[in-house]
Amino acid sequence: MSDQERTGKGPSMAEVAAHAGVSAQTVSRALRGHPYVTAEKRARVLASAEQLGYRMNSAAKALSSGRTRIVGVVMMATDGYAGAATHALAEQAARTRGYGVAVTQTPSLALADVLAAVRRLEENGAEALVLALPLRRSSPQLEAVTARIPTATIGGSPVLAARRFDVDQRSVAQLVTEHLLTLGHCTVHHVAGPEDWIDAVQRESGWRDALSGHGIEPPPVRRGDWSAASGHRIGLEMFEDRTVSAVLAANDETAVGLVRALHDLGRHVPGDVSVAGVDDIPLAAFTTPRLTTVRQPFQALTSIAVSTVIALLEGEAVPTLDADLRPELVVRESTAPPGSTVGHASLPPSGEQP
Repeated sequence: MSDQERTGKGPSMAEVAAHAGVSAQTVSRALRGHPYVTAEKRARVLASAEQLGYRMNSAAKALSSGRTRIVGVVMMATDGYAGAATHALAEQAARTRGYGVAVTQTPSLALADVLAAVRRLEENGAEALVLALPLRRSSPQLEAVTARIPTATIGGSPVLAARRFDVDQRSVAQLVTEHLLTLGHCTVHHVAGPEDWIDAVQRESGWRDALSGHGIEPPPVRRGDWSAASGHRIGLEMFEDRTVSAVLAANDETAVGLVRALHDLGRHVPGDVSVAGVDDIPLAAFTTPRLTTVRQPFQALTSIAVSTVIALLEGEAVPTLDADLRPELVVRESTAPPGSTVGHASLPPSGEQP
């Protein structure tokens, strides 16, 4: 058994150099495609590397080329679906271009926390940034960083030096509110997200605009934290009021909590109360009843943001958006006309598509 087999480690660059009869510097240059290496020596190095099973690791590549090929992604420290989806989709989009992704989370949307997260990524070699944050404002310090490093934002952050990709969250809320009003509900209540999130603010604004357009005074807003737990807690109190017949939740997790609260109170969805959410998380098609919601184009947003910063790094033309970023209302069984005789919806028969 060889030393390599015993240790589980691959050969070093020095071993490749000794095998090929050249210097370690020549090996480094040959593997990087340096023009000042003869064809004969390059062939010897490549043959030795292949025979010995040598693979240049990412750290060595970065040192030799001055490139890390890392896209940094800044996200909020939450366990919601949108964050997990953005992380996975960013890695997928970067991988297709031979890039890696480094993700860091910020505990809040305070600019000091965001800047600290950005600096961590810079210190770890991020060559470009994607800010997947619902920022409500920018700062000179953040503008300076994003002017220096190719940057894209997801979620409507007002960073002037960045390429922005977002969905009109006002229209998201308007779609659901209009749907519920069209069903015959005299008003629509709203469980909003945190007021320091621009998405939450815009959805609340869209909900208000839709109601005002019908001459309806918006009822008081209840505010959650995007979680099912906050939806459940708010719902237990809200649904003591038997006049509440329709609710727009800030996101699907909150909506799931509201549905559970109604169940715990012995009330039916949508027979007693219609409930709708936002995002169309995978679970939404399998709750009981299945959840009416608004589908957001997470994949298209993340893909275009990552592709854009990589194109800027590579000196290529910025890609054009080939997907529709408009939100889509997905009507399922959790919404119905007021006073509907429909109670809890059952799961679809086997083989039926959600």
